[in-house]
Amino acid sequence: MKEIQSIGVYCSSYEGLGEVYRQAAKELGQQLAAHRITMIYGGGALGLMGEVSKSTMAHGGRVIGFMPHHLKEFEDPNWAITELHMVDTMHTRKRLMFEHSDAFFVLPGGFGTLDETFEIITWHQLKLHDKPLIFINVNDYWTSLKELTSNIFGQRFAKPEDKKAFRFVNSIPEAFQVLLKAHEPGPHEPAPEWV
Repeated sequence: MKEIQSIGVYCSSYEGLGEVYRQAAKELGQQLAAHRITMIYGGGALGLMGEVSKSTMAHGGRVIGFMPHHLKEFEDPNWAITELHMVDTMHTRKRLMFEHSDAFFVLPGGFGTLDETFEIITWHQLKLHDKPLIFINVNDYWTSLKELTSNIFGQRFAKPEDKKAFRFVNSIPEAFQVLLKAHEPGPHEPAPEWV
């Protein structure tokens, strides 16, 4: 895989979420800027999406957003980022986020987050890419999903090699450690598995 220069971030655009999630989003933005990795996301100014993007910008990082025109009825576009592209459809947004991202981080989110995330996993299954995807299990939010995916593999509804499509970690620093270590293996140290 090529060097990680950009990371697609999937997460909630809802307001009023718990402070533990907001702090994790701010920490992720700070770390993206510190690692000089461009944030790729859905272009919104609200919820965790807004927190990550604002934090990345506040710490001197780069943020590129893709938002379908019709979403302006539901959430505010974030015009205060490096680049905001208004696009025609959700499908276009998904495609552009995928094309511009070298890897993906998933913070807590709802059905939209799951929709976008599982499409990336499915494309990996179909060998359309080999980009890593990491669920950041803030406040044990993704623990039940981790158990579900274990059941999927355990009952053979997915192949063992599909475990490489994603991984769960418990913190922001661990997400960067796992991701960057995979791209800098030592002479006798293989890159880690993604589950």
